[in-house]
Amino acid sequence: MFRALNRPDILVVTLAAAGILMVTMGARQSLGLFIAPIEASTGLGIATISFALAVGQFMWGAAQPIAGAVADRHGPGVVLLGGLIVLALGCAITPFMDSGFGLVVSLGLLAAIGSGAGSFSVLIGAAAQRLPIEARGSASGVINAGGSFGQFVFAPILQKLIQSLGWMSTMWATALMVLAAVPLVGRLTRPVDGHVKPAHEPGGLRRAVAEAMQNRSYLLLHAGFFTCGFHIAFLVTHLPGEVNLCGLPPSVASWSLAIIGLANIFGSLYAGSCVAKYRSKYVLAAMYGSRALLIALYLMAPRTEWTFYLFAAGLGFTWLATVPPTAAIVGKLFGIRYLATLFGLTLLSHQIGGFLGAWLGGLAISRYGDFGWMWYADMALAAAAALVNLPIREAPVAPRPVPA
Repeated sequence: MFRALNRPDILVVTLAAAGILMVTMGARQSLGLFIAPIEASTGLGIATISFALAVGQFMWGAAQPIAGAVADRHGPGVVLLGGLIVLALGCAITPFMDSGFGLVVSLGLLAAIGSGAGSFSVLIGAAAQRLPIEARGSASGVINAGGSFGQFVFAPILQKLIQSLGWMSTMWATALMVLAAVPLVGRLTRPVDGHVKPAHEPGGLRRAVAEAMQNRSYLLLHAGFFTCGFHIAFLVTHLPGEVNLCGLPPSVASWSLAIIGLANIFGSLYAGSCVAKYRSKYVLAAMYGSRALLIALYLMAPRTEWTFYLFAAGLGFTWLATVPPTAAIVGKLFGIRYLATLFGLTLLSHQIGGFLGAWLGGLAISRYGDFGWMWYADMALAAAAALVNLPIREAPVAPRPVPA
């Protein structure tokens, strides 16, 4: 799959986008590690903190189509710079917040909007508009793997920092790590040899969005991605709580999140290669179906460290690997001119599910004392997501020309 990325300029653009996503996703996906120390420090309660993170799940998705529209109109550079600065600001002011409203502002609004502006829709859209068509599938897999690598790196590092320096100092350290990614923006947005800016289409962005929202396949894609968001947000927010309920040390949670990120590096690269070989809707159906099966196996297994590590490895392979095939379907349906906006709307659907996954998980543990009903809901939604992708009308993958 890396044959398409063998030109240095193409590789630089791809790795720069992957590096930015590594930082924004690594910081965002590790916030669940802060729930227990923030609760112990402020006494706000898990439900209140979970609500702030749930707002963040929604705002991360809501920021994507807006950031994508600005990037489609004015270029991705200003959007990415602003996103990194706002994300760093949200992390930096969190230690000063001692109320639920304060956490909603810092983590639910600022950090979420900042990470959303520096996430999939803008990065994949910017790369797609600078890369030849044969490199886009592989590039989206590498970019996506960057986000997974961020989770693999950030989770254990931040857990160690929380234990040694405290959660407040760790938040400030996270802000500095985010600002360190600013130089990568220039690498991503510089011109590529042979790059031609997509032509303006009649009717512009408004018409493209209106036509997309009337497309049945696009709406089915949204429905499947909604359940993906529910699944990921529930786990990334409440997996540390599940580990604690089982009487295991916090390091099991941080290493489980790291294993999810590591496994998804390989899953993302594999998904990027599958996009070039198979219809993306079948790739998505297989991924969602595997999640339902893995959750069922987890519920029947004993709660040991190795159960969590194996569960994390299995789920991690498809964790964010749904992004390349989902973006590929959007590109097939509507082209790449407004890919950042249209894929951003798909991510908004993802994060509406994410809001419910994070918030309802907090309500479940507060009311019932465990996450039992959330696991059953997650399993049912994953199975439903596998089914709703099958009717999507997707063009077959074009065969590659055979060299003479």
